[in-house]
Amino acid sequence: MNLRRRRFLHLAVGATTLPAIGRVACAETYPARPIRLVVPFPPGGAFDTLARPWVEQVKPLLGTVVIENIGGGGSSLGAATVARARPDGYTILLGGSLPHVNEALLKSRPLYDPVKDLDPIAGLAVVALALAVHPSVPAQNLKDFVAYAKVNAGKLSYGHAGVGSLNQLTGETFKLLAGLPELTQVPYRGAGPVMADLISGQVVMGVVALTSQSLEFHRSGKLRVLGVTSPLRLTAAPELPTVAEAGFPGLTNQSTIGPVAPAGTPEPIIEQIAHVVRAVLAEPTYQQKLIESGFEASPDTTPEKFRRRLEADVAFWTPVVEALALKIN
Repeated sequence: MNLRRRRFLHLAVGATTLPAIGRVACAETYPARPIRLVVPFPPGGAFDTLARPWVEQVKPLLGTVVIENIGGGGSSLGAATVARARPDGYTILLGGSLPHVNEALLKSRPLYDPVKDLDPIAGLAVVALALAVHPSVPAQNLKDFVAYAKVNAGKLSYGHAGVGSLNQLTGETFKLLAGLPELTQVPYRGAGPVMADLISGQVVMGVVALTSQSLEFHRSGKLRVLGVTSPLRLTAAPELPTVAEAGFPGLTNQSTIGPVAPAGTPEPIIEQIAHVVRAVLAEPTYQQKLIESGFEASPDTTPEKFRRRLEADVAFWTPVVEALALKIN
C-alpha cells in the first residue's frame, strides 16, 4: 500500500475510532524502550530467582527488561508502585498469588486493590515452600521438630519473608496445627535475609521458597529441609518429603508467580507479553532450568487462566486467614 493510500484510509476512519487506533498503534510499536520489571522483594528469594533468568530469556523477543527490587510490606510496596504506574506496558510487576492474597485478605488498609488495579498477564511458574531448620536442631522431620519445640517452649523462633506473605501464613498454620503457640515469628523484608539468618542460626526455623539456592544449602548441610508444601514430591528434589507425608496435609499449598500490569494496560500489549511468556516456556532447556531451580513451569498460560488461578488462591487462603484471625494495619 503506497503512502498516499495509507494516509487516505487513516483519515477516512473518523474521529470516533481514534482510541482504538491508538491502542493498535501502541501495540505495533511496543516495546520502543526498556521495560521496568518490579520485583516486590529484595534479591535472594523465589521472585528474584525467577526474574533474573527470565529477563535474559525474553530479551530477543521483548527487548531489554530492567529489574528493580522494591521490597517491604510482604510485597505491598513494590506491587503498589506498579498499580499506580502509567498503564503503557513499560512498568510491570512480577506478581502472583502472594501479592494478591496479601492485599486482598490481610491488610486492614490496603495500598491497592489487586483485582481492580492490576491486570494478570501470564503465569510463569509455580513454587512450593519449604520448612527448613538450622542443622544444629536435632530434628530429621517435622514431628521431631514439634517435639523439640515443645520441650523448648518460648525459646525458639522462625523466620519468614514478610508480614502478610504466604510464608507467614504457612508458618502460622503450622504453629496452629502443631500446637506451638510459643514459636515466635520473625518477619523479614524478603527470603534472602531469612536464609542468611537461618544459616547463621539467628532463627532456628525458616519458611522459605524451595529454589535452587535453598536446595543447595540443604544439600551442602547449611540447613535441613523437613518438608515441602507441594502436593507431590518435586522432580528437582525427590528425596524431600511433602508436608502431607510428614503428617501435616493442611500445609499443602503452591503459589503462582507471573507478570501483571497496571489496570488499563492495552489488551494487545497484555497479549504480546503473554505470547512471549508462552514462547520461552515452550523451550525445553528453559523448562529444565526452571525444574532444576525448584519451580514448575506453566506452559499453557493465558491472561484469563492466570486470573482464575489468582482468584482460586485468594479463595483457598480466605478460611485460613479467618481461622488465624490475622489482620495487618
